[in-house]
Amino acid sequence: MKLQQVFSYVRKAIDDYHMIEENDKIAIGISGGKDSLTLLYALHGLQRFYPKHFDIHAVTVDLGFQNLNLEEIKTLCSSLGVQYHIIETDIAKIIFEDRKENNPCSLCAKMRKGALNDAIKAIGCNKVAYAHHKDDVVETMLMSLIFEGRFHTFSPVTYLDRTGLTVIRPLLYMNEADVIGFINKYQVPVVKSPCPADGNTKREYIKELLKHLNQENPGVKERMFTAIHNGNLKGWSDL
Repeated sequence: MKLQQVFSYVRKAIDDYHMIEENDKIAIGISGGKDSLTLLYALHGLQRFYPKHFDIHAVTVDLGFQNLNLEEIKTLCSSLGVQYHIIETDIAKIIFEDRKENNPCSLCAKMRKGALNDAIKAIGCNKVAYAHHKDDVVETMLMSLIFEGRFHTFSPVTYLDRTGLTVIRPLLYMNEADVIGFINKYQVPVVKSPCPADGNTKREYIKELLKHLNQENPGVKERMFTAIHNGNLKGWSDL
């Protein structure tokens, strides 16, 4: 996928859900994975021609894994002229050594978001951009349906009362396959997650389930996304 196509998807999501206002200062949560780096390229490119002026900062919460190498991300941000902030934490030690969590993902996500939000506020940003794409939207809905018994997923824009930050999700209309195509075409330096739980989560189970459903029933993922889009869920009816 070409960069111009990424811009098109991202700008449509931003315009549809009024994600960016004049003089916004937006932090991009950078994990080093394909999704967050695609978002970094997209928002950096949009700055040049979007009618509303906004600033971006790249922010990584370092969980404390010894084998995490962020040098290529530093180089990329430098080449784009984007300020890059690395937040050092002991989250990995707390979860895997001190607490020895059997199901670490929930606590890790909570601690990581807390550290990220604190850092974002310290930088002076008023918004944070998450790199959730269309597959994430549908997978979250399926997880909620199967494991919680409710029809729910995250919304395009979320205001966080506790922090005063607004979460935006500009990759909303992009498929994961689109992201992979972009990353491969432009040889973006993806950093593999060093987390020992990576690939062994409920989300991975749901991802495989959705893949099989879509193979057996072509177009089912798009129909699920349409159901979410038209289902009067909170935050989705503002279009």
